[in-house]
Amino acid sequence: MRILISNDDGVTAPGIAALHAALAEFAHCTVIAPDQDRSGCSSALTIDRPLHPVTLDNGFISVNGTPVDCVHLGLNALLEEAPDLVVSGINLGANLGDDVIYSGTVAAALEGRFNGSTSFAFSLASRQLDNLPSAAWYARTLIQAQAELALPPRTLINVNVPNLPLSAIRGIRLTRLGHRARAARPSLVVDPRGKPGYWIAAAGDAEDGGPGTDFHALMQGYVSVTPLQLDRTFYPAFETLGAWLEGLN
Repeated sequence: MRILISNDDGVTAPGIAALHAALAEFAHCTVIAPDQDRSGCSSALTIDRPLHPVTLDNGFISVNGTPVDCVHLGLNALLEEAPDLVVSGINLGANLGDDVIYSGTVAAALEGRFNGSTSFAFSLASRQLDNLPSAAWYARTLIQAQAELALPPRTLINVNVPNLPLSAIRGIRLTRLGHRARAARPSLVVDPRGKPGYWIAAAGDAEDGGPGTDFHALMQGYVSVTPLQLDRTFYPAFETLGAWLEGLN
């Protein structure tokens, strides 16, 4: 099996090293990742300057771009053979609910839609490294079993692992995306020259986080597995919207 690995925490992040180590036990893995932390950049694609891949001493490829740039280059320029799978992570910090709109981790996996197979995005619900081995274990387990999975094209699996030792995790739950409440106000800062600026505040707490959601599974100590798709068309609105548009013709 050939796997293309990327992330949004950067090519030197401990999460991507742990993911590579876990998957390289049974697959040929190529790592192509941003040269710095590009968290929150979603599906941004760099089109205003050239991208320069650099192969590091450990064989990982560093790119001066976004997570989507990395997967795009891997699929369309850098790899001699198409990978069987695109896998992103392991992100330090959960990607739950509305987070998937902004997440570079999820976006990297989504860019793998052109590869024809279901991609995976893995996140650990912590910025600390203590339980990173738990996330790596579940990444290895799920990827080893993915050959038995049959989903439509242009889909991905978003996996969030609770910040717990492996022995304390209660299992895996199939979930839907929950929703966050509105984020706090950005924090105003003023630089030494008196110029104001803003830090974007932390994401809001779960507003829709009941049973069945990714938030709830994680809070209960389960790994959350959420299938996502590219098509965000709101089909139930067709009847109402169609009638409204007819009135404007």
